[in-house]
Amino acid sequence: MECGSKIAAAGEEYHMVRHALIAIALPILGSATAAAAQDGASADQVKLGERLANQSCVVCHFAPQITSGTYAPALSKDSLGGKADIIHGVIANGTPRMPAFKYQFKPQQIDAIVAYIQTLQPSAAAPSPRKTRGDAGAD
Repeated sequence: MECGSKIAAAGEEYHMVRHALIAIALPILGSATAAAAQDGASADQVKLGERLANQSCVVCHFAPQITSGTYAPALSKDSLGGKADIIHGVIANGTPRMPAFKYQFKPQQIDAIVAYIQTLQPSAAAPSPRKTRGDAGAD
């Protein structure tokens, strides 16, 4: 019987640890959800933004390999000062080196891309953008 009581005690200990971990995780998950809601971005909106960014932005703004650079600045929540309206405007209207996407995406889709960008952490050692022929004398 001593062996059976040890097993029962181990099972009770397991359940106590499990409940403690759940009690710790719930506030953390709740705060993450609250942060997304506070920013006005729902999980569905961020997911849509991720999908659209992977279709159109990844070519220039994300490095295909860790060791390779990008053709444009890496995107993160700090891009353009983290200001959603400015990020939206650049995506919609483009820049001299970036095409405008206002004809490809609806304003709500651009908002979703902005919401996704604002979830990206800045890369600690992001490689600098690649130089193209037109940039040869830019430095």
